[in-house]
Amino acid sequence: MQIGIISLFPEIFSALDYGVIGRAIDEQKVVLHYFNPRDYSTDKHQRVDDRPYGGGAGMVMQVQPIQAAITCAKACLPTAPVIYLTPQGRVLQQDTVQLLSKQPSLIFLNGRYEGVDERLIAAEVDVECSIGDYVLSGGEFANLVLIDAITRCLPGVLGHADSAVNDSFTGDRLDYPHYTRPAIINGMPVPAVLTSGDHQAIARWRLKQALGRTWQRRPELLSKQSLSFEERLLLDEFIDECEE
Repeated sequence: MQIGIISLFPEIFSALDYGVIGRAIDEQKVVLHYFNPRDYSTDKHQRVDDRPYGGGAGMVMQVQPIQAAITCAKACLPTAPVIYLTPQGRVLQQDTVQLLSKQPSLIFLNGRYEGVDERLIAAEVDVECSIGDYVLSGGEFANLVLIDAITRCLPGVLGHADSAVNDSFTGDRLDYPHYTRPAIINGMPVPAVLTSGDHQAIARWRLKQALGRTWQRRPELLSKQSLSFEERLLLDEFIDECEE
């Protein structure tokens, strides 16, 4: 996947150089291209912002340098949609991440200050995306989250083919608990079913735990689902066990 990043602070994205995502970049499963709006400003001081019309605090990013950066990014990635990271966008969900991961290329626009001139958004932006109902110092931190989430969905990035499928939020439910060696820590044992060798029982336990955790922590996710008869039974079992 080819990713264009429009940002005043491209050095922030060095955080992607580590772990699974860093390996994907090293193996060129993901290729990042940077476009700094300051490099495209026609102002002699490379200015990219100005005071808002109508007054108010803060500064607004200007159309000219950002539009020029987008034009350059599109020349490099001609079929890529432009995605603007903003609290006003649609809140990110796993299904959106998976759809974006199927695109051959993407261009991300990272705002700063009070945001970007609305005329630029109307003319150039295809999708507005948020990672939650809160405000960050700039789009870069949200962009890091989105690139990480997308990259994990790309074929061959994760070490095990099932890892992305089994992640939390895949299928609108939370993940089941995970355990590793040793079998007992501070008097707390691993659930016996996980050492039983009974793969059918393990799968059943994991499904029950995933449903139960979702019921406990994110019940609104369950309200979106139509549970099968077996899933309903497992969830009822979990609830009964919690009430004993």
